[in-house]
Amino acid sequence: MALTFLSLRARTSHTVLKLSLFGSRFRPFSSVSQSDPPLPELVGEIARILSDYRSPHHDIQSALHPFSSKISSDLVEQVLKRCKFLGFSAHRFFLWARDLPGFQHSKDSHHILVDILGSSKQFPLIWDFLVELRDTGNFVITPQIFWIVFRAYSKANLPADAIRAFNKMTDFGVVPSIHDVDQLLFVLCKRKHAKHSQEFFDKVKKDFDVTAKTYSILIRGWGDIGEVGQARKLFDELLERGCPVDLPAYNSIMESLCKGGNVDEANKLFSGLSSMGFQPDAFSYCIFIHAFCEKDDLHSALRVLDRMKRYNLVPNVYTYNVILKKLCKNDKVDEAYKILVEMVKSGVMPDVWSYNAILYYHCDNSEVNRALKLISSMDHYGCQLDRHSYNMVLKMLVRVGRFDRAEEFWKSMDQRGFHPPVSTYAVMIHGLCKKKDKLEEACKYFELMIDEGLPPYPVTCELLRNKLIGFGFSELTEILADKMDRSTSCSIQELSSIMRGNKVQSKVKCKDEYSDDSDDWRRVDIPN
Repeated sequence: MALTFLSLRARTSHTVLKLSLFGSRFRPFSSVSQSDPPLPELVGEIARILSDYRSPHHDIQSALHPFSSKISSDLVEQVLKRCKFLGFSAHRFFLWARDLPGFQHSKDSHHILVDILGSSKQFPLIWDFLVELRDTGNFVITPQIFWIVFRAYSKANLPADAIRAFNKMTDFGVVPSIHDVDQLLFVLCKRKHAKHSQEFFDKVKKDFDVTAKTYSILIRGWGDIGEVGQARKLFDELLERGCPVDLPAYNSIMESLCKGGNVDEANKLFSGLSSMGFQPDAFSYCIFIHAFCEKDDLHSALRVLDRMKRYNLVPNVYTYNVILKKLCKNDKVDEAYKILVEMVKSGVMPDVWSYNAILYYHCDNSEVNRALKLISSMDHYGCQLDRHSYNMVLKMLVRVGRFDRAEEFWKSMDQRGFHPPVSTYAVMIHGLCKKKDKLEEACKYFELMIDEGLPPYPVTCELLRNKLIGFGFSELTEILADKMDRSTSCSIQELSSIMRGNKVQSKVKCKDEYSDDSDDWRRVDIPN
């Protein structure tokens, strides 16, 4: 190792700074190559600009100008999805594209931008944007865009503002309906704001044709926070109101009872469904599978699953995932694989969470071959790996010293169209820093992250700095800091002080710059 770093010392700073495990991937982002890059690469280059030019004084228009002839509505959507946490620069990019001659944004791009601004808590920009849309008349504001606003406020723990957004709908030519009431109640209850939901409901229930679905949302909301008494009270009100009570309403009260620890009472209600003219559906049974898994009663949960099979009822993927996770937690991984096979045969395709439950077990037990075989199965069935999948496998491979497989697995991310976020780089850097003779590789990954314009976590800077100093290579910390200073990303520039030993913590958020949940903005539908 000493010889390796002696050779590093002999190089010029410029040469050292070009070190990279994948040096051929480095490109300056200030211009577009003469040959048109494919869409994923083009998306990455524009996303990099949005990351680098995030301050109000940055001339983002000039940086984006070389891409003017290549902008399409699909490209704009893809860039926005990649930049979920870059609200201000994403908004500027949207406005820049809008002003291009002959360009018109898609309906989805408007929704995505509102979701981005909400995720970034840029609520004043949301309202400015909506006012502009209303006043120009270039876009028809629909209830769906308000559903995104409801969810953004709710996720930000601002339930009162979500309710005020509902009250503003008429200002934008949108007449609220019971569907909008249901959406607001749903997102509030999902974030445990049952009290605010109830207060809102009590004020508006006389103005809308409230249905059993509306009550079901509230009942489940109270049940989620363990307020069984409130859930019972609402169910009784539903019966007294004379609304047609459906099976989902009974499922909601049974679920609330189970979450409150009253499984026996829920089971009694379940047993009486037939006498009331209802046949339990798959969700009715899944309620008890979840309840038993929560109590770590795997035997009872599997017994309910067997009973479902007798009635030709199939659980949803979420319920299967709960079983998979519990099986793996109880070291029954072979049984978990049988569940995977059962899912496919039943027409329920395992999702990434299904595989990750088993993958976690293999990685935690350093079962390299079984973990990589499971990854191959995911590829075979077309299940896209997420950052958790990559992080688990990379952490395991570095931990057990399979650096060749780790590098090979890293390179496979490009082939799968995955763009490693900050957390994935951190897994590699932190893991390599713990290994003897692997500090140079840790530096290479750090440099690659800087080249990609991703601000590292402050703790990563501190760890790498301390390791370099500990091995007697303090001059390399200055070389890395100089490289960070030259980055076009303000956040990376700020972090260079930590690499130089400044103990004042940077204000940079430890949040990945690019979102992996590109379709998260679509998830606003209320489940039955």
